[in-house]
Amino acid sequence: MSTHPPLSPAKRWLGLVLIATAQFVVIMDTSIIGVALPDIQRDLGFTPESLSWVFNAYVVAFGGLLLLGGRLADVFGARKIFVLGWLVLIAGSLMAGAASTIGLEIAGRAIQGAGSALIAPAALTLLMMLFGGTSDLPKAFAVYGAAAPIGGTAGVFLGGVLTEYASWPWVFYVTIPIAVFVLAFTATALPRTVRKASGSIDIGGALTVTAGLAAIVYAVVNAPDVGWLTAQTLSVLAVGIVLLVIFFIIQARSQSPLLRLGLLRTPLLAAANSAQLLLGAAWVSMWFFLNLYLQQVLGASAFAAGAALLPMTGLVVVVMIALAPRLQARFGAKSLIVAGLLVLSAGLLWLSLVRPDGSYAVDVLPASLLAALGMSLAFVPSLGTAINAAPPAETGVASGLVSTSYQIGSALGLAVLTAIVYGMSGTDPSRVELTEGYSAAFLGAAILALVGAVITALAMTKPPASVPASQESVSV
Repeated sequence: MSTHPPLSPAKRWLGLVLIATAQFVVIMDTSIIGVALPDIQRDLGFTPESLSWVFNAYVVAFGGLLLLGGRLADVFGARKIFVLGWLVLIAGSLMAGAASTIGLEIAGRAIQGAGSALIAPAALTLLMMLFGGTSDLPKAFAVYGAAAPIGGTAGVFLGGVLTEYASWPWVFYVTIPIAVFVLAFTATALPRTVRKASGSIDIGGALTVTAGLAAIVYAVVNAPDVGWLTAQTLSVLAVGIVLLVIFFIIQARSQSPLLRLGLLRTPLLAAANSAQLLLGAAWVSMWFFLNLYLQQVLGASAFAAGAALLPMTGLVVVVMIALAPRLQARFGAKSLIVAGLLVLSAGLLWLSLVRPDGSYAVDVLPASLLAALGMSLAFVPSLGTAINAAPPAETGVASGLVSTSYQIGSALGLAVLTAIVYGMSGTDPSRVELTEGYSAAFLGAAILALVGAVITALAMTKPPASVPASQESVSV
């Protein structure tokens, strides 16, 4: 329950700036390391196989702990967990930047991911506290959603600039002044909540779901190197699946579960989470391989490749903030999610026609803008539907669940499509072979987006007649 005095409109929008900054940073921290990886590998002695864990340690900790972060926000209060998350993120950034060994680097990245897992669901809960029940809620969701692609593109730019003109540790240190800025205004711009006396934390559930997701991601990421049907891959996958089964058994028997299983039977929540999972798998994979196509096939520098993504980012921001809320109010969330995923699929299908001797203006720009339009239309309504489908007391858990869906979808989609790319192109590919691999990845991502559209069309039902007027903006 909020105990914060009513905030003025100016402070409410300042609160949204802090929340959007949180979304910006947690996404930026996934992309900012890309350009710095060769320097990190050289200085710390990573092997090519282990280097991917500079990325994966963050994503696995982030995705695996999001449900716990949401539960902590519900029990202890969203603002307290929001602050704690930033402090943990600062600690992880310091460790990752100062690391002198492989183990310390991976540990620092995992701590960064844990901090982000506390920040993300708490931020969404705070957004609902500030704007829930107001006509500004769709606009607030749009600003929050637009912060993600901005963070992804900013990460590419900052990673290139900091690595070239400073040194690779600064791709981690840059998070610290942003965190200080957010913490400086949190007390005055974000609502305070009190701890729920009856709340408890499901530690067993948190451990099993995190370990299970980590095992599955680890198996998929390493399968291209060791083989999909080897004993190692199959055994690690089996361990991950068993741990997730144990997690659901714990949730069914727990008096205070990390995830109340009844939430998963809510059609709106389940469909919206499916849309977010497949949207993350398609969009993040597209962004990753498009960046590689620009650099490795078209010969663009890392900085130029980041600049090439700016038109997509600009379109996403404009559509999410200015167009998507109006379309959602007129046509409903379901129509917009389905249309957005279909448009994204069409853009990805267009990108699958890339050529070894192609050009940015012909092969990349128009198709990427079409894909960005589709992502912009689908992201905000699927996010808002998932959160609004949960009871108010479980907003934090719903926020963690939908964020988990997007992040795990991103990790698994990227891992599977990476396996396809390098399975087709080989270990020392030519530009032609690379292009064939990237074309297959774009086609695979298009199929994922299309599946998301079909699932949404079939599974997303009308909300109950008792849905309050404050939630009509995300009705289907």
